[in-house]
Amino acid sequence: MPGDVPSGPPDDRAASALRFATELVAWVATPWALSGRSWLLAALSVVVLIGLPTVFATPGDKEKVIIAVPGWGTVLLVLLQLVAAVVSSWLAWPVWAAVLVSLMAAATLVTERPRWRWLLSTGRGH
Repeated sequence: MPGDVPSGPPDDRAASALRFATELVAWVATPWALSGRSWLLAALSVVVLIGLPTVFATPGDKEKVIIAVPGWGTVLLVLLQLVAAVVSSWLAWPVWAAVLVSLMAAATLVTERPRWRWLLSTGRGH
């Protein structure tokens, strides 16, 4: 039926690949950008960017969930990764690389929309 919520997240490999690529950039660019200020901040950024999505997840979106969060929590974690990737790439890398990262993040925003709609409509993790 048109108003039904799917039982699981949309199957979109392109969105997953873009999301993962942007996460990788965030994991590299953020400590790189912070390393000039503080090695502790650089290390902490890796713990936050990798650790939070590992610990907090929406049931049904991830197979193994340590601490369940509602769909909006997962959306916020993805947005954190995207913002970290873009801002850090502009601070740490040449303009051409930052432009490419920004384009990849924009493509990720577009391709993530079906998943985010599902996450926000399911009410999972409450």
